[in-house]
Amino acid sequence: MKTFTPLRTPRLGAAALGLALAVVSGCGDFLDVPPQGQLTEEQIRTDPDAARKLVDGVYNIMYLGGFGEDVHSLQYIVLTNVASDDADKGSSPQDYAPAAEVDNFTLNSTNGIVNNTWKGYFQAVTRANQALDKISLSPAPEATRNRLIGEVRFLRGYFYFNLVRFFGGVPKLDRVPATSEINNPALQQRASADEIYQLITEDLEFAVANLPLKGQTETGRVTKAAAQTLLAKVSLYQKNYQRAFALTSEITGGQSGAYGLYPNYANIWREVGANSEESIFEVQTNINAACNNSAINIYAVSQGPRSGGKGGWADLGFGFNNPTRALADAYEPGDRRREGTIIFINPTTPTGSTGTVLWDGFRIPSQDSVENARYNYKAYHSRRSERNCGNNDYLPKNLRILRYAEVLLIQAEAALQLGNAAAAATALNLVRARAGLGPVSATLANIWGERRVELAMEHDRFFDLVRQESVQPGRIVGIFAAQGKTFVKGKNELFPIPQEQIDLSGNQLTQNPGY
Repeated sequence: MKTFTPLRTPRLGAAALGLALAVVSGCGDFLDVPPQGQLTEEQIRTDPDAARKLVDGVYNIMYLGGFGEDVHSLQYIVLTNVASDDADKGSSPQDYAPAAEVDNFTLNSTNGIVNNTWKGYFQAVTRANQALDKISLSPAPEATRNRLIGEVRFLRGYFYFNLVRFFGGVPKLDRVPATSEINNPALQQRASADEIYQLITEDLEFAVANLPLKGQTETGRVTKAAAQTLLAKVSLYQKNYQRAFALTSEITGGQSGAYGLYPNYANIWREVGANSEESIFEVQTNINAACNNSAINIYAVSQGPRSGGKGGWADLGFGFNNPTRALADAYEPGDRRREGTIIFINPTTPTGSTGTVLWDGFRIPSQDSVENARYNYKAYHSRRSERNCGNNDYLPKNLRILRYAEVLLIQAEAALQLGNAAAAATALNLVRARAGLGPVSATLANIWGERRVELAMEHDRFFDLVRQESVQPGRIVGIFAAQGKTFVKGKNELFPIPQEQIDLSGNQLTQNPGY
């Protein structure tokens, strides 16, 4: 089976449309998206492959990141993992103050991380809209066009799902606006969260109906199961448990031969585990001759262990996104996932220490030589045993977005909420068995606890805590208080709308409560 490698061009790695949005004074810069390459409308009308290139450009926006506009890089990491109780900022206390503000819930609307995340995700949404606007012109067969539209609508749904979880209601941009309506206040104002969820649901329902099964398309492209899984997850957030259960059951039942739990948990995040039977959807990465724009910018290196320079060895990374002691203590004795999730840096002892030896044989010196005691193993990319073209900013680390274990955990939670404890226990204990643990009863506490340790450091914990608070009020303040952090209910469930975006909208955008 051929593996899909997205088309790449300089800077954003995007191929697509040479028709930029006309942006005029006063329009928020989340509408100001660069043109997608050099394809002309005539090429799109005459070349059956041009529409696919438009879609490739949408996939490639997921590489965007660094310390500027961001979709999946360091700033995404901060707003997902570091904001949760599973990770602290890391590095040195003085390093990257905006991330410390997120970590401690002291951020405000001028925080650069929220602004860069807003801009990155609206670039992604607008790129998706630009592709959708032109795919219909393609001479490709209708089924092919619908498949491509389904891929883009899945991606737009995913982008908006993150936006609504970050910010609540945001502007609803479901098309390329005509030049005459660029200054339309409706494009600057926030739709309600319910309206955004409706758009997400419509996008994903179309994707479910039009995307192929695994094995009927190139590895890495969105499949029917990916759309079903994301829609099931969205349904869980909306408390539509019947829909979540039905969708996950279609995967565990009707598509059971295509997906399963990868036997070795730790290997899921290594090159050997890329696109395995566990994978439902992951961001594909690669290497190229220029050694750039072929992977998520600084995703892996920003989380690598950071040396103090002793012993003459080179840093593995910037040292951000460090698992907390609370996460380390959340694992039951014998849980194989603990060692597959967290790099533990051995402390110096009176008799000396051999340091920490990673899976590829690389030795990290003892704790007197590094800044922090724990690092994210799931983000580690071996310079010894895995592909690397020499530019650590673009280490080809696939980002696992959706995987089969989460399908089972969504199914377990939905089944329990529907009163089907037997089905919930079956799904829950399949996940536990892979971790080397015995069965437990299907309670909400057990399922949520399993989500934490199974999906740790995978960018969902903060969102999970907020969602779970709406189901079982009274948990979240105490969870953060145990770490010495003050979470304010009615405020910190969402991040602030960036002040720069409010200003650019002519104050059409309103601020979230408390900021």
